[in-house]
Amino acid sequence: MATKRRGVRTVVYAPEFPMGPMRVKQPLPSQTLDQVSPFVLLHHASPQKYEQGATAHRIEPHPHRGFEPVTFVFQGEVYHRDSRGNEGIVGAGEVQWMTAGSGILHSEGPSPRFVERGGTLELVQLWINLPRAYKMMEPKYQDIHRGDIPVVMLADGAARAHVVAGSLGDVTGPATTSTPINAIMLYMDAGASFELDFGSHTSAMLYLLKGSINVNGSHDVGEHYLTVFDETTGVVTVTAREAGYALVLSGEPIDEPVVASGPFVMNSQDEIRAAWRDFVAGKMGQLVD
Repeated sequence: MATKRRGVRTVVYAPEFPMGPMRVKQPLPSQTLDQVSPFVLLHHASPQKYEQGATAHRIEPHPHRGFEPVTFVFQGEVYHRDSRGNEGIVGAGEVQWMTAGSGILHSEGPSPRFVERGGTLELVQLWINLPRAYKMMEPKYQDIHRGDIPVVMLADGAARAHVVAGSLGDVTGPATTSTPINAIMLYMDAGASFELDFGSHTSAMLYLLKGSINVNGSHDVGEHYLTVFDETTGVVTVTAREAGYALVLSGEPIDEPVVASGPFVMNSQDEIRAAWRDFVAGKMGQLVD
């Protein structure tokens, strides 16, 4: 019996635009793709070179409510602070997983050590929606370090899947998630060919930061493209035409209205207005950077 394959729904290019001191690529949302529930936004801060001791601007304190902003660091080192008193540094191959919940202020940017030494910074920030029942949950923060992230060898070691959240086969990632989420930082040598199984009726997508791949023998995909798969059952075959790396994501869709405005993701305009009022009133805490 032939293996059932999950089809490709769409492939979306990530246009680039300035965001503060960085150049950011954004495939989600886009003109042709509003969201891939539960994923609301994906920003790729493409590789940026910093000279030793050069000025590196931080993203100043700002609020969030109603979702989980997650930062995957592929190169360099990032320093995070928030209004709950959390702070942490994560480097290449590591992740900051923040649950904004009822509201939090945070700031982030290259770490002082990275600025002193110089180097290349590259990261992805992903916004994961929370269902209505969890939008006002207690905020929390997780530093997920490289040594705690298990690696699954694929294609006889020609591809390495770093399982951050959820599971791949019988291997489970360390991140605690509010809803079922799979998140994998995937590194591929040229010629590696393997299958990914996202389970049944989940949203699934693959963002290629670097390299070139073929999906299911039918779609050639270049770097800075987001491949979104059908919400069905079956495996996806990936063949690396060039060496590179990607972020692989899947999760259960949330069948609720989504209203996103600025730094907030809620279910209604009234809730967005309440979030702004609470932020201005200081109910999300204070943070001076």
